[in-house]
Amino acid sequence: MSDRTETLRRLMKLAEISSFQVLSDRTGASRRAIDTLRKGNASNLKYADLVKIAEVLQIELDELIAKFIPDTVNKRESQSSEIAALREEYLRLQQKLENQRQELRSQFERETIQQLESLLLQLPSAAHAAQQNPNMLAKNVLPLLRPLDALLQKWGISAIGSVGGEINYDSQKHQLMEGSDRIEEGDPAIVRYVGYMQGEKLLYRARVAKV
Repeated sequence: MSDRTETLRRLMKLAEISSFQVLSDRTGASRRAIDTLRKGNASNLKYADLVKIAEVLQIELDELIAKFIPDTVNKRESQSSEIAALREEYLRLQQKLENQRQELRSQFERETIQQLESLLLQLPSAAHAAQQNPNMLAKNVLPLLRPLDALLQKWGISAIGSVGGEINYDSQKHQLMEGSDRIEEGDPAIVRYVGYMQGEKLLYRARVAKV
């Protein structure tokens, strides 16, 4: 530690304090504490002593610390710089993650649209043709649904039952339609609306009616 005696003397002179003993008396700090300050070991002093010494010398506490504990100031500045750098890195990573999230969403939307392209382009025309020609066969529209089937297969989504198909009632996968007669587990039922599973996860239960 470098000696700070001359620095302390200059401050005492400005505050009109004639000796180290007078400084000790006015601050209430022991002579040992004053000598510790002089020897550059101020980091070992109590915070209360530093506050009182700064007050009696008529300087700010930060200024006293800067003059008598310079390493602490440098350390604080270094820590502040490190914190600022970490905060900047955090914000950069946060923005990067947000950009990646948006890009993944955009990519997903593009791939989905490409998968359903023929359905999106042709289904409105088919619906219009059906309105203009009530005798148009529904089977003419069915090929348009193939892209949707392919997309569901790609996502691992499978249908529960088929419309009009007969199944054994399972309350975990089937939902009895309103107005239908009561049905027990394992009883035969007719699928009115298919349900969907994604792997082992249930998305929608198939809606059924009692046979």
